[in-house]
Parts: sequence; C-alpha cells; structure tokens
Amino acid sequence: MALGVQVTFDAANPRRLAQFWALALDYEVEPEEPGQEGTLAAVADPAGQGPRLLFRRVPEERPGTGGVRLDVNASAPRPGTEQGWEQVRARVAVLTQGGATVLREVHDATGRCLVLRDPEGNEFRVR
Repeated sequence: MALGVQVTFDAANPRRLAQFWALALDYEVEPEEPGQEGTLAAVADPAGQGPRLLFRRVPEERPGTGGVRLDVNASAPRPGTEQGWEQVRARVAVLTQGGATVLREVHDATGRCLVLRDPEGNEFRVR
C-alpha cells in the first residue's frame, strides 16, 4: 500500500491560497477547523486521488523549507493513536537508514509528527 502525501505550503494568507489552488486544480476547500480560522486552510481532490494541500500561516519564510514541504502520512489509517505513532517511528527508522536526519518532534495544530531533513537538507514531516 502506498503512503498518502500532503503537500504543506507556508503562506501569509492561507485561506486565499487555498481558494486559488482549489480553483486551479478543481479541488474543494475543506471547512476550517474551530480555533484554526486564518491559521490553516486545506484543499482536497474530490475524487480522493490527488494529494491534500495544506496552507499554514507563517510570519515569514522559514529557512530550510523553501516555503513548501511534503508530509508523509505514515500513521494512516490510525493517526493520533499509539499504533499510528509506532508506524511513524518505524517509517522514520527506514528513512534515516536511507540518509535522512531527524531534527525534532513537533506537536502543532495538525498533530504530532517528526521533522526530518532529506539527504540534501530539505525539511519534511512524517505524521
């Protein structure tokens, strides 16, 4: 089974970018989560085949991300559970053997994840 991918973009105005990319890709804008208004926005392929795009508000571009990153959804179909977290750690072990470096664990609005760098220094997250 292939792992799902979410592409995450840093944005000054997440909602505006979500609306633009929904229009550009014939995606649908997902409803905002309570408490996340203005900080996160997402669009999804209504057919469920393309990657989800998440736009998150940041005050400025962060070094090491280039403004965009991939989120590897290793915890599916059990995100937020101990089993899902074990799946994340197992995938991270494989990735570090392949040349990735673990930077830190993060608990943010989208959940718990590990931030890594690929062999060329690009940051990505494993959820």
